[in-house]
Amino acid sequence: MKRSLHNSPAPAQPATTSSDTTITTSAPFPTDLNAAPPTPPAGTPLPPLRKQRDYRLLWTARTISVTGSEVSKLAIPLTAVTLLTASPSQMGILTAAASVPVLLFGLQSGAIADRLTRHRPLMIACELVSCAAAATIPIAWLLGVLNVIWLIAVALVIGTAGVLFKAANFPHVAAVVDPSQRTEAMAGFHASYSVASVSGPGLAGLLVQLLTAPLAVLAEAFAFLTSALLLRTIRTPEHNTPAPSKSMWRDVVEGLRTSVTHPVLRALLGAGVTINFFAMAYTAVYMLYMLNTLGIPKALIGVLIALSGAGGLLGAWLTSRLSKRYGENRVLLISVIFFPIEILAVGLLTGPLWWKLSLLALTSTITGGIVVAFATCMGAITLRETSPELRGRVHATTTFAVQGVLALGGLAGGFLAELLGLRPVILICAAGIALSTIWIWTSPLRPHPRRPFLPRTPEPPTASFARSATHLLETKRHSPR
Repeated sequence: MKRSLHNSPAPAQPATTSSDTTITTSAPFPTDLNAAPPTPPAGTPLPPLRKQRDYRLLWTARTISVTGSEVSKLAIPLTAVTLLTASPSQMGILTAAASVPVLLFGLQSGAIADRLTRHRPLMIACELVSCAAAATIPIAWLLGVLNVIWLIAVALVIGTAGVLFKAANFPHVAAVVDPSQRTEAMAGFHASYSVASVSGPGLAGLLVQLLTAPLAVLAEAFAFLTSALLLRTIRTPEHNTPAPSKSMWRDVVEGLRTSVTHPVLRALLGAGVTINFFAMAYTAVYMLYMLNTLGIPKALIGVLIALSGAGGLLGAWLTSRLSKRYGENRVLLISVIFFPIEILAVGLLTGPLWWKLSLLALTSTITGGIVVAFATCMGAITLRETSPELRGRVHATTTFAVQGVLALGGLAGGFLAELLGLRPVILICAAGIALSTIWIWTSPLRPHPRRPFLPRTPEPPTASFARSATHLLETKRHSPR
């Protein structure tokens, strides 16, 4: 499992995550941004999402933006290493700068989103700010003033804008997409993340080769700008009724309280944190284990990661169909059972190289689909279970927790590997991820068997008369005199 949950677009996400119906401008404004969009008359089926203009615009905007971000994940570090000769400590700070905004502003971003009457303007502004920040890198390089501190500042700005964007995007999806199609919409977003994870690194390598690393960052700037323009053309009207706000702190606390006291939301949060912690601990030792213990060639490790992305596409396609037939709850319950399958296979794997590659290819593809299925249903259920005025804060709380735990998981995996060795850590991670099953299967998401209906046998009239007479005598006996 090379992938963690991302809560985008909505979860990720995983992390990630992870992840839009057309409403004409002549339709009346909904009373709430998070209420269902106006639907056709009763009996008229909704058109598929792929035929709905606003969904196509929103999906395309997210796909382009995420792909641009994947390009910068390679181009910016290469700029720091090859052109600026960054030290290991500087590279560590640069890597951490992308996730710091989640910890600093993650909870507050949800409170900000819940105070807005319209979310799309904030989303557009975040994309434009990210575009401007990314564009400064090639400009500063051409002017000869680029340094590592500049790259760190850009990473912080783009990361902060991304946190605000995700907080606003989650309730915005609920406004645009009909409730009956939200799971399919979530699956579509996660499919775009899978596409970006597969195509992004290859595109980044090509651009760096052709343009040099700093100029390749222009692709990210262009992606953010294109996303903002596409979002600007969405016609769905927005009119959210914000929840009464007392103070930033109280608003944040209310989101936290809801996330940990609501039985379903608490189960999703607990499962997400558990999965991401052990997934990142596994990721910390994955490369060493694959190369040194299993003897997998370096070039084929990239192929296995690409297969995980391909599995994500298949998972998105299956999830949208299975959820219509069986419901999001059942898909989530089944998918969480299979989460440890790849890590367990990696930890127990022995034999010739062809056997290792065959099994790893199969489990990597399956895990890619399982991650997308879980994240998709997690986002759809969160939308369903959260009241409209709290969706931004609940989503921000979940994102803060499942993304914030990644650093702890990475540290734990590295230190445990020093003490116990690589294979024991792999098996511990498989057992740890299996704990997420307990969160989900002990929650109200699990279906409870219904008691069989037993028809009531009619009571004979004499028995009814005798019981009434007895009740009358008892009442008379104990009545005050």
